[in-house]
Amino acid sequence: MSLPPLARTVYRAAMDRPTLTPITPTTTPASDNPELSRRGFLRVGALAGGGLAAVGLAACAPGVAGPAWSFGPSAVPAASGSPSSAPSAAPSSTPSAAPSDAHASHEPSASAGPSASPAVDHDANAAAVVKRFLGGEATTLPMGNQPKDFRMDGDTKVFEFTIEEIQHQIDAQKDPVAALGFDGMWPGPLVTVTEGDKVRAVFKNQMKESTGIHFHGQRLPNAMDGVPHVTQDPIPPGASFTYEFTARTVGSHMYHSHHNATDQVGRGLLGAFIVEPRDEAQRYAQKYGATQDIVWISNDTLGGFTINGRGFPATAPIVAQLGETIVIRFMNEGIMMHPWHIHGMPMRIVARDGYPLGGAEFTCDTLGVNPGERWDAVITCDEPGAWAFHCHILPHAEGTDGMYGMVTALVVQDATAAAALAVAGAPAFACVIPSTSA
Repeated sequence: MSLPPLARTVYRAAMDRPTLTPITPTTTPASDNPELSRRGFLRVGALAGGGLAAVGLAACAPGVAGPAWSFGPSAVPAASGSPSSAPSAAPSSTPSAAPSDAHASHEPSASAGPSASPAVDHDANAAAVVKRFLGGEATTLPMGNQPKDFRMDGDTKVFEFTIEEIQHQIDAQKDPVAALGFDGMWPGPLVTVTEGDKVRAVFKNQMKESTGIHFHGQRLPNAMDGVPHVTQDPIPPGASFTYEFTARTVGSHMYHSHHNATDQVGRGLLGAFIVEPRDEAQRYAQKYGATQDIVWISNDTLGGFTINGRGFPATAPIVAQLGETIVIRFMNEGIMMHPWHIHGMPMRIVARDGYPLGGAEFTCDTLGVNPGERWDAVITCDEPGAWAFHCHILPHAEGTDGMYGMVTALVVQDATAAAALAVAGAPAFACVIPSTSA
């Protein structure tokens, strides 16, 4: 069986990927198949002759440069009046008057006016960004959501964070934007604890402005709630604050700034906080047989419409074997609702804001996630192919130059083809959305 290089890389992942462990990023060049438009990308998903027909996407078109991007409006600037309230970095673009006006500024701006062959231009540009995506652009950039280490102090888990100004790339072809991060990354480190754990989280503020941190969704002592001027003083530049609490609320939660938050969260001060049930039988690995537990944080301020801090084509595909069950924890840290739509198979929604739905579980293929909400979805990967996965507010996912922003793909591999590729010695494909331990 003769398959293009990306087909070999996609299917080999099933042979090399350890269960519940992030795969080391690997960049694999695309092959040279004919050009493919966005419509073809959304349509392709069947296996042909033991190989993934969708893999032809990787060899989209002919040396066409990707479109120029216009990053979305920056967050609303902080009010002036004190040194600590000054913005920690210059905004990347002029703020819009209102969120509803922001959509167009997130759209790629390469097509400034009519061209002689608009259809050709659209197809070529759309194919070029898909080629970048399936060529592994996400693997070329530093990743957030990395598991956070801790140390034990008696019976307490101690996590130490640095809050700092960073330079962050939304995709590989644009200059970095002035952003903020925990431990130098956006999203911040992935914190996973167990129900009943005593937690001590120490945040050192290395920015030029004050801040405060809130553990969103956790039931906390009032003094640990993290709202400056309500439960604590702001954390000034150069100072630290220690939050101590017992992890009581099981499920998918977040931590983020709660001071000048429109600006600070919009520029990257956000992360996932997962509390696993004490009863292992209630964890997703045992309860649903899940072999991947994926954190998916959306934002829509600095850098436009992003998934885990990246916009398509630098978003990471989810790679699974045929028949595998995965969990996705949707978390919305933005200022807009995003309806996430999966092609090819449904999602079973099992928890909201960390609370199990029980008899209220429901099945859907489009899930609206409001700002601040968390929804947990179980997906049985029973349809082979490369399936588009995107926000269905279409201006958040596609413009006149093809797809961008809130788009990724679920790639479901066929085991027969994977075995054939293993014999051929193909290199591994990187699934670069980190997983938690379940």
